[in-house]
Amino acid sequence: MCSVNFEKKIFVNPPQPYWIASTDITNYPALEEDITADVAIIGGGMAGIVTAWLLVEKGLRVVIIDADRIISGTSGHTTAKITSQHALIYDNIKTKLGEEMAKQYVEANETAIKIISDLVEKNNIDCDFQRTDAYVYTQEDKYVEKILREIEAASSLGIEAEYRDKIDLPIEIKVAECFRNQAQFHPRKFLLALADKFVERGGQIFENTRAVDVQEGSKAVVLTENGKKVTAENVILASHYPFYDKPGLYFTRLYPERSYILCIKIKDSYPGGMYISAEDPGRSLRSVPSGEGELILVGGEHHKTGHGDNMAKHYENLLQFADRVFEVEDVLYRWSAQDYTTADEIPYAGRLTSKTPNIYVATGFRKWGMTNSVAAARVISDLITTGNSSWHDVYNPSRFTPAASAKNFIVENADVAKQLITGKLAPVPEDIELEPGEGKIVEIRSEKAGAFRDENGQLHLVDTTCTHLGCELVWNSAERTWDCPCHGSRFSYEGDIVEGPAVKIIKLSRRQE
Repeated sequence: MCSVNFEKKIFVNPPQPYWIASTDITNYPALEEDITADVAIIGGGMAGIVTAWLLVEKGLRVVIIDADRIISGTSGHTTAKITSQHALIYDNIKTKLGEEMAKQYVEANETAIKIISDLVEKNNIDCDFQRTDAYVYTQEDKYVEKILREIEAASSLGIEAEYRDKIDLPIEIKVAECFRNQAQFHPRKFLLALADKFVERGGQIFENTRAVDVQEGSKAVVLTENGKKVTAENVILASHYPFYDKPGLYFTRLYPERSYILCIKIKDSYPGGMYISAEDPGRSLRSVPSGEGELILVGGEHHKTGHGDNMAKHYENLLQFADRVFEVEDVLYRWSAQDYTTADEIPYAGRLTSKTPNIYVATGFRKWGMTNSVAAARVISDLITTGNSSWHDVYNPSRFTPAASAKNFIVENADVAKQLITGKLAPVPEDIELEPGEGKIVEIRSEKAGAFRDENGQLHLVDTTCTHLGCELVWNSAERTWDCPCHGSRFSYEGDIVEGPAVKIIKLSRRQE
């Protein structure tokens, strides 16, 4: 075990992804006048920027707007594995959706790897792109048959999936599946360079420009928080969660989850490869080259957003796992990520609904956003420029949902209803005795409020009703945020939006010493 008490050290500094810490902050302007374009893309992450590049290469006038800085959301909080190995999924797709849909999914994600590789090579992008193998392994007997079925299903779909009874990590396993020649990279270095290339080709990027609504029509109009408008022939919602979902009811079809990552240094030598366990909660491992030497990302500990009581324990659990596998030398960074999963676990990429032919959406990447974002970008860019896509059926947001997925839909929305009710009825204390760094829900003059006391002793009070659909927020001690247990909106302790679908802040009721 570690000789240093890292459990305390990892909470000294606030969460920050290595990807963001190791790159420059962008400085694109905010939108200050009404503009027109062929395509308006809302969201400057992996899906938005790659789609923008594919479209600007076709000669279209493309605009990206982002509520914050580009590549600061989920694309800046990923583990950045570029792989078609999405845990254990292919046997499930074949069984529930059929072989043709499974083949489309394979082709889309295998092609996505090549698209990224080609973009890196053709544009000479320095982003630590590296080919490596990807593994799913298990240490439990109950997952052995699942992995064997997955190897058989993946192989039948044309993937070179190999059986392994051992891996190079110092872990005793029952069985593992290996996908050869996958990849990993530094996502922000890649996307920052591609964004620069996009602007050089005539594209426009506006940061700190929050979209709050879309007016449908033959030319759609994106309305922003500051009253400025973007009028475009086509609009793409690539904001991770579709903030505009009135026609499609996406809030009933997406499941929000958080997962956690530690970036550590080890005294041992990392054997190479990307790994994920089949067990629940899973464990994910990959290496990262850096100026500080080789770093290791240790991820896992997923749970539904806004659920659970001691969020900080997730980082501690990851550190304990890392210390059993390696000799941990230091913990350099920690962060968490939010992902959305659809009812049948396959992303949505295409027209928002059948009645909105010029509004598109890309969402629900289920932790596998590097390749699925690129596949979504290809689907949407093809639909806009040619009217069709060879992968449209499997990614179609309006696709038929099988009975098993319908069950997930019912369970999820029953939980949302429960959260709406219990959040309103839950008793709260009437005092606001808080230690520095502590947050909780309190009652002030018969009204609920979210209270947090910072290290300077200042008390921050916010409304705890989510501005999306009215669920009651809960305190996230690991990230110091107020999280919605229904649809995943997150707010800072000062009330600002950290993550959508909410587009309005939770108004500060007051501050006091």
